Amino acid sequence: MARKYFGTDGIRGTANRWPITPDIAMKVGMAVGLALRQRQGRLRAVIGKDTRLSGYMIETAMVAGFTSVGVDVFMTGPIPTPAVAMLTRSLRCDIGVMISASHNPFEDNGIKIFGPDGYKLSDEIELSIERLLESDLAPHLARSSDLGRAKRVDGVADRYIEFAKRTLPRNLSLQGVRVVVDCGNGAAYKVAPDALWELGADVFRLGVEPDGTNINKDCGSTSPGKLIAKVLETRADIGIALDGDADRVIVVDEKGQVVDGDQLMAVVATSFKEDGRLTKPGIVATIMSNLGLERYLGDNGLTLARTKVGDRYVVEHMREYGYNVGGEQSGHIILNDYSTTGDGLVAALQVLAVVTRQGKPVSEVCRRFEPVPQILKNVRFGGDSPLENDKVQASIADALKRLGNQGRLVIRPSGTESLIRVMAEGDDEVLVTRVVDDIVESLKRVAA
Repeated sequence: MARKYFGTDGIRGTANRWPITPDIAMKVGMAVGLALRQRQGRLRAVIGKDTRLSGYMIETAMVAGFTSVGVDVFMTGPIPTPAVAMLTRSLRCDIGVMISASHNPFEDNGIKIFGPDGYKLSDEIELSIERLLESDLAPHLARSSDLGRAKRVDGVADRYIEFAKRTLPRNLSLQGVRVVVDCGNGAAYKVAPDALWELGADVFRLGVEPDGTNINKDCGSTSPGKLIAKVLETRADIGIALDGDADRVIVVDEKGQVVDGDQLMAVVATSFKEDGRLTKPGIVATIMSNLGLERYLGDNGLTLARTKVGDRYVVEHMREYGYNVGGEQSGHIILNDYSTTGDGLVAALQVLAVVTRQGKPVSEVCRRFEPVPQILKNVRFGGDSPLENDKVQASIADALKRLGNQGRLVIRPSGTESLIRVMAEGDDEVLVTRVVDDIVESLKRVAA
């Protein structure tokens, strides 16, 4: 069965347009409640969201769907995605839902779903939900006496802050560390600055005034310009940028240089190795991670296992093969000693722990390898994907021949937008650039 609703990170699209409409959201609540009914008794679901205006609409519709099939619901208000994963377990819920489109603009929204173990659903369960979405759910409606109840729960932000703080050694303090944190006007606009302050840091706050329409707008992990400027202005030791739902992070060093997820994984992996905390002699990342990371890990006796793009695939590989460190170049860092999904704040705290322990500037601690030239360009399209076109395929074959053994080529459709992503990397930057440009031009001619 071909997927119709789920992409690489839940269901996502433009708010109030298919499939992110209130009627679909209500039906998703019904279908998820039915698909995950694996025990006797009443099921419990927790619903979190980021700060998008459309979150109210989707939340209300999902509550209606859940309660209509007899599922009790806890509503948390704006909290990060990893907080929802954590609360699903700590509240002994059967279902966790995060309403967010992550790093996308406010016009978009999405629905991420977690099982009772706090992990995102498997492909098999998502397909079973899709089958239910395409069926008549009326026969499955609960009797009037069996309808679910819904209520808002307080104190969840404090729970998450304490959870994040406990991932650090008890005697570690950030006293005197100057931190600029950009929350992207998103889900972590309260919890991230408060957690850093409670740990002793001097905190400068950006992106903490959400109005429903400014999430990720010229701020956050996908737009670090303001963070860089603020770090330099305040002479901060580090800048931390989260995305809309705070499951990813990038860092800015004291010189205003951006540190991506590949460098952060290198920092955490070698730190864990030194402490004897790595469960496997390596980490898991995606096909998009830089070749420089792979070489660095190899020089340090560690391996890099690569997966498809999407943090869920990283997590699945980690769980299957016993790794405890993984992530994506974009800043999804998964440390499954602590969390079941990417956690931007926890990842940032682990990096701060290394910086504090070594007593060196972030620019030294977090620059572990020189990335090989990597060029990534996106081609937007409407209608059918142009990837299967014969001329495009010929262009790709020619590019692979030109690269030979000198680099890597990755071409893939985005799982969340109507984009084709073209990435090439290698030691010869001129060759890599030409390869990408030629494929992009071929795609544009077909997509036009």
